[in-house]
Amino acid sequence: MSGNEAIARAVWDADARVAAAYPGTPATEILENVARYPDLYAEWSVNEKVSLEVAIGASIAGGRAFCAMKHVGLNVAADALMTLTLTGVVGGLVIAVADDVGFSSSQNEQDSRFWGRFAHLPILEPADSQEAYAMTRQAFALSEKFETPVILRLTTRVCHVKCLVTVGERERARAAEGFVKNPARWVMVPAHAQRRVPEVFARERLLREESENTPLNRLEPGADRRAGFVTSGPAYMHVRETFPDAPILKLGLSHPAPLDKVRALAAQVDTLIVVEETEQLLETEIRAAGIATRGKDILPAAGELPPHVLKKHLAALFPELDAAREKPRFAILPVFPRPPTMCVACPHLGVYYTLSQLKNVIIAGDIGCYTLGAGHPWNALDTTICMGASMGMALGLDKGRGPADEKKKIIAVIGDSTFMHMGMQGLLDIAYNRGNVTVLLLDNRTVGMTGGQDNPASGRDIHGEEAPRVDFARLAEALGIAREHIRVVDPYVLPTLFKAVREETKYDGPSVIITNRPCVLIDEYEKQPSYEVDEAACTGCGNCVEIGCPAIHVTRREKALKPSGKEVELAFTRIETAACTGCGLCLQPCAPNAIRAAAV
Repeated sequence: MSGNEAIARAVWDADARVAAAYPGTPATEILENVARYPDLYAEWSVNEKVSLEVAIGASIAGGRAFCAMKHVGLNVAADALMTLTLTGVVGGLVIAVADDVGFSSSQNEQDSRFWGRFAHLPILEPADSQEAYAMTRQAFALSEKFETPVILRLTTRVCHVKCLVTVGERERARAAEGFVKNPARWVMVPAHAQRRVPEVFARERLLREESENTPLNRLEPGADRRAGFVTSGPAYMHVRETFPDAPILKLGLSHPAPLDKVRALAAQVDTLIVVEETEQLLETEIRAAGIATRGKDILPAAGELPPHVLKKHLAALFPELDAAREKPRFAILPVFPRPPTMCVACPHLGVYYTLSQLKNVIIAGDIGCYTLGAGHPWNALDTTICMGASMGMALGLDKGRGPADEKKKIIAVIGDSTFMHMGMQGLLDIAYNRGNVTVLLLDNRTVGMTGGQDNPASGRDIHGEEAPRVDFARLAEALGIAREHIRVVDPYVLPTLFKAVREETKYDGPSVIITNRPCVLIDEYEKQPSYEVDEAACTGCGNCVEIGCPAIHVTRREKALKPSGKEVELAFTRIETAACTGCGLCLQPCAPNAIRAAAV
């Protein structure tokens, strides 16, 4: 099992009643797998905050509950989390948070272990799939023992790497007694909240004792006493592989930290080294406790810490590492660069081709497949910060513009799932404050970037069953956009799309353009007959290349002179008919009409 699959199995084996999440790499597959098990309720929530609130409701009703998110998702859920730490829980509540160490698919590399310190919550850190399974089950028990939510901190390497997993018997959690009214605990007005604070600190003291005594934190002996290591998660695997004879304090319950165990290790070795991904949290705590240690002063402050990185940075302490550095047995050839791009016939291609033709515009982007519009050949995206930020930033660009931007058009681009996640409030703000912003709402009826999950715009739930489907035009009108400035267009019809964008950006007020073609990777998409290039008719104008479709290949380039004497480069192309889905985008800008239906 992958770590994600193992966690899903553990959620079921722990007899959780409710599981909720918003998809986000590297955590997406957890809920996808949870939803395959019977006897529990699973949902895709519209965002991470809602998913945590659903889990909280299930927990205070007495049942076990689970939610999952990627690291930046916990920022969204923080409002609920910071009060949840005061109320505590009834049924076990586990929050799986997957950190994207190494920036595989994220706009930052935040360290979610901070939330344990901030919210006074215990953190479990599995190092592989087997531990992911075991610690998920232990997290539910720990949650109920101390009446606290528990954070299960994951990283990409745990989530996606597979290993053999031994599972146990499915347990039956205690019978849910139902919600018990207790305003002093569940109604967090200031007078009630302040009386809960001492209980939080009392709970943390008990958790510190637990951390010192739990087998989740183990001191592994070693004969090489030059250095001892304090580490957790996948970093433990890397340390053990690199230093097989060194003593290691392996932390499974990493917060609160077992400082007595750390002192015991420090007394046995010449140098104590903290190996943690990514921030120096443990190192700072250990130093604050008066224990001398090394850490980020000799190790990288960002990214993963695999063996080759440890060997490089610790060679000064372990000279044999530098002398034994592995030499490649074969010549290593550079990998051909393959920048990320959109799929063949992606409905976003026409949007970004259109935007790339516009002059004097500022385009605020968002999180999703359409973020790729910032790349070649479109170069049609100017900002990307976080989920839903395109809306508020576009309004800010409008209201804060100076003389240099006075005549520029402000456009916001956002996808359907992102719009429901955090964009509705932004559009409401644009309408309420009469922003001069044109919003392109790209409805491809799925959460495309994370693999095609359903959402309220797809009309299906997590099980693929029919569900109410959002009408974006009516929703935009309800949020305050004038009906005559809400357009629904086919992104494959470039003249209509271009005309809509040109007209709405001329309007001095808020407007919304909704595109309505499904993602090419979902069942709803209907493939059409392929196209090919008539090589005899192709003049090398290269217009089709500007669409950005990866099915179009440049076969050769030639220099030529225009009648004016200016030198131009011609790009002669072909279409990979096996990949082409017949969307017809490339036909429309082709100057010589050299693209035709492929021969059967």
